[in-house]
Amino acid sequence: MLDKIKNILTIIQQVWSNISTKVNAVWWLTLDKIYLLLCKIFGEEKVEKAFALFHTKKDETKAYLKSKFDTEGNYFPVIEKVYKFTLKTVLVGLVYLFCIETNFLWLCGRMPSIEQLTNPKISQSSTIFTADGVEIGKFFTENRKTIDSAQMSPWLFKALIATEDKRFYEHSGIDLQSMVGVAAGIFKGGERGGGSTVSQQLAKNLYSTRKSEMRGLLYYIPLVKTLVYKTKEWLTAIRLERNFTKGEILTMYLNTVDYGNNAYGIRTASQTYFNKEPKMLAVEEAAILVGLQKGTTLYNPIRNPKNALKRRNTVLQLMAKNGDLKQEEADKLCKTEIKLEVNIEDAYEGQGSYFKVALSRFVENWAKKNEIDIDLYRDGLKIYTTIDSRMQTHAENAVSSHMKRLQKIFDQEWKGKNPWTYENGQEIPGFIDTVAKRTPIYKRLVKKYKNQPDSVHYYMYEKKKNIKVFTWEGEKEMLLSPVDSIIHYKRFLQTGMMAMDPFNGFIKAWVGGIDYDYFKYDHVKQGRRQPGSTFKPILYTAAIDGPLNLSPCDKRTDEPFKKEWQENGVTKTWEPKNADGVFTHASMTLRRAIARSVNSVAAQLSDEVGPRTIINYAQKMGITSPLEPVLSLGIGTSDVSLYEMVAAYGIFVNQGEYTEPMLVFKIEDSKGKVLFEFETKKREAIKPESAFLMQYMLRGGVEEPGGTSQGLFEYCSALFGNGGQAAGKTGTTSNYSDSWYMGFTKDLVCGVWVGGDDRSIHFRSRMGEGSRSALPIFGKFMQSVYTDSKLGYSPGAFPKPNITITKDYQGCVSTGGIEAVSDSTAQESDSTTNGEAEENQRLPSIEPIKRDTTISRDNK
Repeated sequence: MLDKIKNILTIIQQVWSNISTKVNAVWWLTLDKIYLLLCKIFGEEKVEKAFALFHTKKDETKAYLKSKFDTEGNYFPVIEKVYKFTLKTVLVGLVYLFCIETNFLWLCGRMPSIEQLTNPKISQSSTIFTADGVEIGKFFTENRKTIDSAQMSPWLFKALIATEDKRFYEHSGIDLQSMVGVAAGIFKGGERGGGSTVSQQLAKNLYSTRKSEMRGLLYYIPLVKTLVYKTKEWLTAIRLERNFTKGEILTMYLNTVDYGNNAYGIRTASQTYFNKEPKMLAVEEAAILVGLQKGTTLYNPIRNPKNALKRRNTVLQLMAKNGDLKQEEADKLCKTEIKLEVNIEDAYEGQGSYFKVALSRFVENWAKKNEIDIDLYRDGLKIYTTIDSRMQTHAENAVSSHMKRLQKIFDQEWKGKNPWTYENGQEIPGFIDTVAKRTPIYKRLVKKYKNQPDSVHYYMYEKKKNIKVFTWEGEKEMLLSPVDSIIHYKRFLQTGMMAMDPFNGFIKAWVGGIDYDYFKYDHVKQGRRQPGSTFKPILYTAAIDGPLNLSPCDKRTDEPFKKEWQENGVTKTWEPKNADGVFTHASMTLRRAIARSVNSVAAQLSDEVGPRTIINYAQKMGITSPLEPVLSLGIGTSDVSLYEMVAAYGIFVNQGEYTEPMLVFKIEDSKGKVLFEFETKKREAIKPESAFLMQYMLRGGVEEPGGTSQGLFEYCSALFGNGGQAAGKTGTTSNYSDSWYMGFTKDLVCGVWVGGDDRSIHFRSRMGEGSRSALPIFGKFMQSVYTDSKLGYSPGAFPKPNITITKDYQGCVSTGGIEAVSDSTAQESDSTTNGEAEENQRLPSIEPIKRDTTISRDNK
C-alpha cells in the first residue's frame, strides 16, 4: 500500500516538475517579450536604467532583511521564502495587469479607450416627429431615452444602493469587504449576493467587456476567462470612479440597464410599467423597477406578478434596513398590491407605419451616400419629418372607411368563388399552391421533412390552429391551416395613398396599405403597378411641350387606330379600343379627349409623339421606373410607383418645376444639435406655359361633359365652395386589376391606387374602375382637409398664369350639353389582356403574358 502511495506521489512530483518547467519557460519568454516591447516604447537606455534600479532595490531589500533577521536562525529560510513568494506574486500581478491593459499578444482582449470612458456611448432610440411637432414613433434596437438625475425620483437611487451596493459611497469601484463576505458565505454554504458593485455592473453594461470584440485568446480557457473579464470590469470600474461623480455613476446605471418588455433605461421603464415620468415614481414603484435587476423575466410585474411582489417587498425591507425608510412604513407598503398602467411601445405603432419604413431607408441611404456615421437605431436622433399628423389621420380615416366598404362589395361579387382568375373569368389552377410554395413556412417544412411530401402537405393544408387574423371588423381568432391563412389574406384588396405639397415637396400624408401589422408591403414607393390612363397626362405633356407643340384646342378624330410592326419575323398588330368599345368618329379637342379618357386619341398621339419622346418626358417629370419603348406606353402599360406619379403631377401646379418629394426636413442629435437641414430640390421639367395648359386640360375631367373626374361633385361643398377648383385623372387597367386616381387642387397633389396583391385578383364589375375604387379616397381626404379649420386650407381657384399664354385654350372650353359617357365596361370581350408579370418583390402573377395589348379603362 505504501509503495503505491509512493508511486502516485512520484508521478505527481514528475507532472508538477514538468508543469513548473514549462511555466518557467513561458514566464521567462513573456518577460523577454515584455522587455523588448518596453525597449521599443521607452528606449533601451531607459529600460536598462529601470531594471538596474529594480535589481538595486531588490538587493537593498534583501540586505535589509538580512540585517534585521538572524540568517542562521531556524525561521530565516521560511521568512526568505515568504519574501521571494511575495515578490514573485507582485511581479506576476504587475505583468498580468500589463497584459490586461495592453492586450499583450492578443491574450486578454481590448480595454475601453480613454475616449470611451470619458464619453460613454449609450444606445438610445431615435424619435420621429411630424412637421406639426407630434411624436409619432421611434427607431430602436434598445428602446431608451437617457435623462439626468433631476428627472428621476430620489427613491430610485435609495432603492438601488440598498439593494445592489449598500457600501457604494465607501468604495472606489471595488468593494473588497463585500467580496470577502461573498467568499465567506460561499465557504459556509450560505447565500450571499454577488460582490459586484454598481460601478462594476455599469462597466459591464457600457463597455461589453464580455462580448466577442473585447475577447482575447485567454477567453477560451475555462476559469481563466472568468478571471480576465472580472479583472477588466474591476479596472474599468476604478476608472469610472475617477472620471465621474457617484451621482453620475448612479444616473448612468439607471439609464443603461434592461428592465424587460423591451424597456431600456429608467425613463422607458417608468413609462412602460406605470405610464409616468421617472420623477413621479412612488417608493413602491421605484422598488419594483430596481428589483427587476435581479431578473427581468422572473420578477417581471406583467408576466410574474407574484414574484414581482415578493421582490418588491424584499427591496423595501432592504431600504428600511439601510435607513431609507422607517420599518413601519416599509411594512405598510409591503401589504399593498402592485398597481400597473402598462404602456408597451412598438416601433411601428401609431400613425404612418408604412411611412416609417420608407423613412428608415431614406436616412440610412442618405448617411451612406454622404459618408455620415450615424446609427438610426442607437444614436438617439431626433428626426423631423414633413408629415402633418392631422392630415395623416385624415388620410388613414379616408382609406379605412372606403376600403372597408369596397371590400364588402368585392366579397359579394366573388361570393362562393375565388377572385384569382384569367381574363375570361376562369380560375387560375394551382394559384394558391404556387403562392404557398414561396412562403417561409413551406420552405422550413420541406427542409425539416426531406423526401416526406405527405408530412409537408399535412402541416401546410390539414394541420389547423387558432391564429389571430385581420378582418375589417377587427382582429379575430380563427382555426386555420397555413394554406387557409394564405387564402384568407389573398382575398383582401390593397391600397396606397400619398399627398404632397407641390411647392416645397413636403409629403403630408402617406398610407402604404390597409394595415401594417398584417400587410408589410408598401404600395406607395415599394410597389409598382400599371398606371393605366393616369399616365396619359405625361403623353399629352409630351405632345404639348414637345416637338408637336400642340394646344388643348387641337383636335383629333375618335376613330379606330391600327398599327403593325415586325417582331422576330412575326407581324404584330396593336388595335386599342375605347373602354366602352364604341368609336364616335367625332372630332374632339385634346381637352375633351383626355377628360373622357378616349383611347383612340391617345393612341394617335402616341404614334405621333413616339415612345422615345414619351420616355424622355416621363424621365423629365421624375419617373425613374423602367419604361418599355412601345406605343401602348402612352396609355399606361409600364409599371410605375404611386410616389413617382404624385411628384410628376405636382409639375402641373408648380409652373413646370419638378419638386423632389421630401421625407425629412431636419435631423438633430441626442442633445438637440442640428446635424443636417434638408432643402427643397427643384428643377425645370417643362415650360411654365405647358404646365398651365396641362392643368387646364386636367380640370376638364371635372368640367367637361362626360369627364371621368365628375365623381368629385359628391364632395363639392368642400372642394368647390368659394369658387374652388380641382383637377385629376382616373386610371383603370384591363380586367380592373389596377384602379388609380391622381388629383390636385391649388394646394395639394394626391394619388391613390387600389388593387389586389396580384394582378389576377380584381373586380368583376365597374366597381373596379378608378372613379369608383380610388377616386372616393381622394375625395374623402380632400373633404376632410378643407373642412379642418386647424389646417388652414380653404377651397379656391387655381392661380391665374403670371406669364403670357401663347397657345389657344379658352376657345375650346365646354359648357355642357353632352351626357356623361362611360369609359369602362363590364364586358371583358371589349378588352384584351395585358397580364404582365408582377414586380420582382411580389409573388409573380400566374396569368399569361401578352405584350402590347393592354387597353385603359376609365369611368367618370
